[in-house]
Parts: sequence; structure tokens; C-alpha cells
Amino acid sequence: MLFYVLRRLLQSVPVILGVIFAVMLTIEMIPGDPVTLMLGEHATQESVAAVRGALGLDKPLLVRYVQYIGNLLHGDLGRSIRERRLVSQELADVWPATLELTTAALVFAVLGGVLAGVVSAVWPNSFFDGVMRLGSLFGLSMPVFWTGLTLIILFSLWLPWLPVGGSGSLRHLILPAVTLALPSLAMVARMTRSSVLEVLREDYIRTARAKGLREQVVVLKHGLRNACIPIVTLLGLQVGQLLGGAVLTETVFAWPGMGRLIVRAIFARDYILLQGAILVFALTFVVVNLLVDISYAMFDPRVSRR
Repeated sequence: MLFYVLRRLLQSVPVILGVIFAVMLTIEMIPGDPVTLMLGEHATQESVAAVRGALGLDKPLLVRYVQYIGNLLHGDLGRSIRERRLVSQELADVWPATLELTTAALVFAVLGGVLAGVVSAVWPNSFFDGVMRLGSLFGLSMPVFWTGLTLIILFSLWLPWLPVGGSGSLRHLILPAVTLALPSLAMVARMTRSSVLEVLREDYIRTARAKGLREQVVVLKHGLRNACIPIVTLLGLQVGQLLGGAVLTETVFAWPGMGRLIVRAIFARDYILLQGAILVFALTFVVVNLLVDISYAMFDPRVSRR
């Protein structure tokens, strides 16, 4: 198991390096100059050149990439061009809010999706199964920002039960968490239904029922557990979906997290802050997928020997 985990860790290093280079290359190709945005249109060429030299923007891309990796190994994410604060401080201020939102959305997606999928698999082609499949199609089709605006109109304007936006309490968390979770919930429900339905047709399930085991034991212990690997794989991928959706969700609900920080960094052309934020997202995604790989070995011990 230790060798299995170390191998997965080593495989994640090229992914992180590739993400950093892709972000730097993308920002390099975007029109506009962050120094001009920071100093204003009437800044002199001398002052622009001086600031570009101080920030290292006058160096080639590959040189800046190598320097950034070297600084990263020492825990230095750089300093924000716009705010002149350490990027690590900027991220530390907003990361807890994004972690709270994505965790709440993931829990809602897992509990709701697995429950709906199992019930649909146990009673296929029933009324509930039809409603679940129609609802999951709706959840997958609706853009996050449109779902958020619709929920605001319904539960904040027509029915003034929940606040429009902001943070600070559980009531503020409900609407953005539900908005962010709906596409993932729909995907988890469809995957759970398909996996459990396939497992329930296996011979060992019929054997368990023939032994007189209760239906709950057959479905949950023998059916759901053996159907978990594709579901867990999907959950690992959905973390990236949730982190990406957090950008729009936090903007719609004025949630003070990483998503709003990324939008602000994009408009300000603060590429150093943007790199740090995307790096944190990438590291989170890699760590979650590492945990998913480890969980494979828990559900199927043969995995750790591959």
C-alpha cells in the first residue's frame, strides 16, 4: 500500500508542473499589460519598464516558469501585483470560505445522489425512477449561474426565506451550496442507479437473497459496496467540477471565496495571484484523486497490488 501511494504521489508531480505552465502560457497570450493597468494609461514608458523589471515581467516565459517553480519549493507564491500583499495571505483569507461551500455542496451531492440512485435501482421504471431521471437531466442541463438566479428569485424575492447573498450563517450557505451541488447530484444519482442496477443482477446477489438475507442487507452491504468504485471515481472528478463551478456560484451569491478572488484577479490582470489560486485548486484536485485511488484499495484489495 505504501508503494502504491508513493507511486500515485510521483505521478501527480508532472500534473502540477503542467498546470502551472499552462496557466502561465494562457496568461501570456491574453491581450493587455498588467503593469499598464496598475499604473494607468498615462504612465511613462520609463516607469512601466521599471515596474516590469521589478516584477520580473521583462524576462522570457521559460525563465519566469523556472523561477516560479524554485520559489514555490521554498513556499513563496509571490506577491499580488494589484494588492501588493503576499499571495499566500490573500489565499488564506478566502480559502476557508470556498472549502466550506464546496464541502457542503459535495455532502449534499453525495447524500442526495446516492440515495436517489439506490432507490431508483431498487424500483426501476417506477414513478420515482422516472422523476429522478427527469430531474437529473434538468440538473445537468441548467447552467450554474442560471440555477443560482432562479433560486434567488424563488427563495429570496418571492418567498423571503433565505438571504440573497453574502456569508456568515447557515442560511447564507444553503442557496449557493444547493446551486453548486445540483449538477454533481444529478451525475452521482445517474451513476449510482446504473452501477447498483448492474450489480443487483449478479449471481451472488441472487444467492444472498436465496439465503434469506433481508433486502436492506442485500442492497446496501452486497449491492452498494460492490458498486462503489465507479461512484467514488465520479466523486473524485466532481470535485474539480465543484471547484470550477464555485467561480460562478460565488460571483452570483457574493460569497467571499476563491471564485470571486479569481474573477477579480482576471479583471485586474493580476497573473501572480491568479497562478496561486489555480495552483491551490489543482493541488486540491490532485489530493482528492489520490484519496480516491487509496479508497479503491479499501473497496478492492487487489488494486493495491497492481
